[in-house]
Amino acid sequence: MTNIYKFYKVKFLQESNITHSLLAIILITLSLKNIYTSLATILFVVWALFFNKKSTNFQPVYYWPIAYFVLMVVSLLWSNDFDRSLLGAQKQLSMLFIPLAFVFLPKLTKQALQRIIRFYSFGMVLFGLFFLAKASLRYFETYNTAVFFHNELVPYDPGAIYISVFASLAVFHFIQIPVKSNIEKACVFILALLIFLLSSKSIITIDFIIVICYYAFFVTIPSGTKTLTILSVSVFLFLSVLFVKEVRERFLIEYETAFIDNTLNDNLTKDNQNIYNVSINEAWSKKDFHQNSFFPGTALRIYQLRIFSELLAEQPIFLKGFGLEGSQDYIQAKAKQHNLNPLYGTYNFHNQYVQTFAELGVIGFLILVFMLFINLKNAFKYKDFLHITFAITMIMLFLSESFFCRQRGIVFFIVLYCLFNSTSIQETEKK
Repeated sequence: MTNIYKFYKVKFLQESNITHSLLAIILITLSLKNIYTSLATILFVVWALFFNKKSTNFQPVYYWPIAYFVLMVVSLLWSNDFDRSLLGAQKQLSMLFIPLAFVFLPKLTKQALQRIIRFYSFGMVLFGLFFLAKASLRYFETYNTAVFFHNELVPYDPGAIYISVFASLAVFHFIQIPVKSNIEKACVFILALLIFLLSSKSIITIDFIIVICYYAFFVTIPSGTKTLTILSVSVFLFLSVLFVKEVRERFLIEYETAFIDNTLNDNLTKDNQNIYNVSINEAWSKKDFHQNSFFPGTALRIYQLRIFSELLAEQPIFLKGFGLEGSQDYIQAKAKQHNLNPLYGTYNFHNQYVQTFAELGVIGFLILVFMLFINLKNAFKYKDFLHITFAITMIMLFLSESFFCRQRGIVFFIVLYCLFNSTSIQETEKK
């Protein structure tokens, strides 16, 4: 019993192990309801600030998200919707407390980061197996293959896009392992299958680009093998999209409607109520739409960019913005002005750069861009493939999602931002 107690004390009660476990648990709970992420985050912050052996790890990289949070709080002074901004500030608390927690934690090593990401990645594999098993049971009840795809495969909250983002980091953790065990190969297959079935066009495109870059620039194998691998991945993805109906339709609607105005949407048209797709050109320039106008993904984001440019010209928001989460009423007003279905007034800007500029002005926008720049700069400086993956994914994903409008998006970004940009981890990589 004495030996067991000593082993438990040495292995499981070490401060570093508790810290690493709490960070991994935060990342894993992102695929669950927000309450679990909140509890895990609170435990981590309380541990770091009050129970962990005190040490100071002041790094400039931690100050920028704190400055971003301070600006969000200050924006309550001029917000157009104080109550909504106050709730938004509460949701953004992780942007303050997680960097503060890192300030009072010992520096993390490269090995510690790898353990955290590995624990998280195996957690995502278990989630993938659970989602696939649940969908299989539903299929045998309904015999409807749609249960395996997009938001039918995963809960509406967190939704397909967020699960795709979380699974992407995990799959690249296993991909970068030089010599994989059979279990690790199986993990790659499960996570890649999950991402494909979720059918997020932006994530599949980003992941495809990163895979090509990985085999082109990071893997030390003969050039002929590299070329064959890249061609194989490209052909596999092309054939999969071509022959899997549910995925093909999600991709084709973008290409079929992007440049052709006023096409009929056969999938949404019912009971003689014709629904017409909006092209990219119409989304940007058409003055008035109709209640039966439908915006495919790209067209919707072009329309949101357009109304932001209109608001920027009409409202004095360049310096200060509308205030945190204070833009929604203006989005609703624009939907009414352009004679759109009121549903489009409930959407945010679906672009984190635009969302930040509209709500926090040019200063908030510059802080956000600077955080992303530092993140990307450090990733390439130390040639850390997983860090590069995270940096590129965030930069590109922010073009199509208001990632900070969801608590899990905030926590995912800030935890990994602090982890990857730790000076100790960078120094270890340099050595």
